[in-house]
Amino acid sequence: MSEGAVTAIRADRVITLGPKEFDGPGVVMVKDGLIHDVVPAAELDRADWDEVVDLGAKVLMPGFVDPHAHAEVAAKAAYSMVDVRAPGCSTVADVLDTLRDNLDKTRDGWLVGQANLFFDQKLADRRFPTRRELDSVSSDIAIAIRAGGHLSILNSRALQLSGIDAGYEAVDYSITGKPAVHRDVSGEPTGVVTEMDKLLPFPGLDRQHAERAVETGIRELFTVNGVTTIGEISDSLTQGLELYDAGISAGRISARIHIYLWTPGTVTLEQACDHRQWATLASDPSRLRIQGVKAFADGGYSAARAALSRPYAHGDGHNCGEIALSTAEIVELAQRTQDAGLQLAVHANGDRAQLEVCQALASVKRRGDGPRIRIEHAGNFVPDYPALTSAWKAAGIVPVPQPVFIYNFAEFIPDYVGEYARQRQFPLRRLIDDRWPVSGSSDVWVGSEIGQTNPFLSIASAVSRRTFHGLQLDTAQQVTVYEALQMHTLGGAYALGEEHTRGTLEVGKFADLIALDRDPRQVPADELCEVTVTDVFLAGEPVFSRSEQ
Repeated sequence: MSEGAVTAIRADRVITLGPKEFDGPGVVMVKDGLIHDVVPAAELDRADWDEVVDLGAKVLMPGFVDPHAHAEVAAKAAYSMVDVRAPGCSTVADVLDTLRDNLDKTRDGWLVGQANLFFDQKLADRRFPTRRELDSVSSDIAIAIRAGGHLSILNSRALQLSGIDAGYEAVDYSITGKPAVHRDVSGEPTGVVTEMDKLLPFPGLDRQHAERAVETGIRELFTVNGVTTIGEISDSLTQGLELYDAGISAGRISARIHIYLWTPGTVTLEQACDHRQWATLASDPSRLRIQGVKAFADGGYSAARAALSRPYAHGDGHNCGEIALSTAEIVELAQRTQDAGLQLAVHANGDRAQLEVCQALASVKRRGDGPRIRIEHAGNFVPDYPALTSAWKAAGIVPVPQPVFIYNFAEFIPDYVGEYARQRQFPLRRLIDDRWPVSGSSDVWVGSEIGQTNPFLSIASAVSRRTFHGLQLDTAQQVTVYEALQMHTLGGAYALGEEHTRGTLEVGKFADLIALDRDPRQVPADELCEVTVTDVFLAGEPVFSRSEQ
């Protein structure tokens, strides 16, 4: 599209998700990568345009915004790990057979499998593969199954290479939470380790393979599913940034990527705040920029490390999870990032973690024009709605829930934290009615569900509230399809602080558009995952067409 030219993109139905909705065929006028106008198709003859792109019977809407993803990690996992996720592998025997069939994919002495969160609950055996069972696949190769980012199962060789034996003592902190090595009655490691993935010597990818993994992953995991903006939690100090920068500037990656530097996982807080001194990017800032800082205040539920106000239902009756950040550390994070103009995103799964984070944040003097502070996973498990939302309000935070987790693991949470949790998860209807800005994000990482980066899985989860095994959560908290679409467009943009540039079809916003094969508002809830993205436009330029693929 030449500079100053106007392209009219027409479809039989346009969903603006903004203040200017209308029925029937519509046209989005695009000029210099921005939305120039949105009008009914009947007005096209009276408009000035240079080119018409007619999408026919398709539905046109804003591109999806995923404000919380680990795209680099997920892309590399898809590229280099053996997929043993349920329901593809439905039993432990299936898992072992799949690993045996893929022994030729061993790299640097390791064979790593990717499994789901709560893997033991999703397999028909209702347990993890044992260390001895993994040894039966190979005792010479280090075999690891990464069941999400918080728990892994290792065979004997993997334990040996990791230096884990009967006398091993875990460090106090491993970025995602307090590490733990599970042991049998004799004190020997069972092979299950939690919050230790960053401490284990898993093989990496060289530059060539990493580039191929990331560029293929962004396209196949995000672009083809209509995600045009990604809030990316960094996994590496420089490689990820370099790969994104090279791919975007060369036109091989078609997405807007906002980087959240993970501290202390990939950078120190000082390095993050001084990123302009070391991160020189060739890409247009509208396509790639460092947006904020991510920090962990607690761990995950599957590892029993999310910090709760009540003890977990299993164990000794005293485990309430672990807080990973002190009040002083939270205050320093908030003050330093505000001064640097960076958005702070704090991972806080459990209610106790959220309450303590909010209490610390409430004491921080904030700039009126400073970036919003986010709490990742706030809104997922809400055991005391008035207490938590009051704390959020006092701290002035934006909750960033993941509706797709309804499908991922909502049915398993009561077994871990107690029966009281069954009807206290994902109160999306109440949050929307109380005017909280609710978003939807994938939080895709190692061990995510098949299709987790497809926003329609998350949309279907928010609308139907169906879990992995088809159970249904409290239907009083269902939202409409239209509201769910807004959560995954405007809601995601708000979480990023970018609602003025994307999320709706309005004049002056980025012309990041997607076309669908049907209108999701007219699709039964159990068929929402079948809605297909057929075309993707970034800044008005076509970057994906399913017909051409």
